[in-house]
Amino acid sequence: MIAHAKPQLKPELAKARPLRHNKGMTEPDLLQPAIRVVMMPRDTNPMGTIFGGIILSHIDVAGAVEARKHSEKMLASVAMHEVQFIAPVFVGDLVSFYTETIKIGRTSITVRVTVDAWRRQAPHETVRVTQAEVVYVALDAPGHSAPL
Repeated sequence: MIAHAKPQLKPELAKARPLRHNKGMTEPDLLQPAIRVVMMPRDTNPMGTIFGGIILSHIDVAGAVEARKHSEKMLASVAMHEVQFIAPVFVGDLVSFYTETIKIGRTSITVRVTVDAWRRQAPHETVRVTQAEVVYVALDAPGHSAPL
């Protein structure tokens, strides 16, 4: 389930409170999430945690939501920089994907996506999962890079 727009959540869920910090990672306290997703059993790996590829897919979608604010053209993801998983995600966790545009070039847009998980299990803490920079390029009708 992917929720778009601004979901109505309890105040303690609306504000991310990352417990783990990595140098250079953006704190999403003032950002609204591009998407929020509840992790389901179908998303698990053999270890019982959420498969990293599921998180990567949502990072790409969230980044595209942000990049779309800057261009009406078709956009394709061309790079995802340094994704380090620093905390596991579990079934039932509410995962928020916060986005911010960090660079707009002639044909490309770079978006930082910060991922936090609100734990379904008590004590219901919020933990930083990962952060990545995703580069999208604008495309023309034949699929060649085009000016934004």
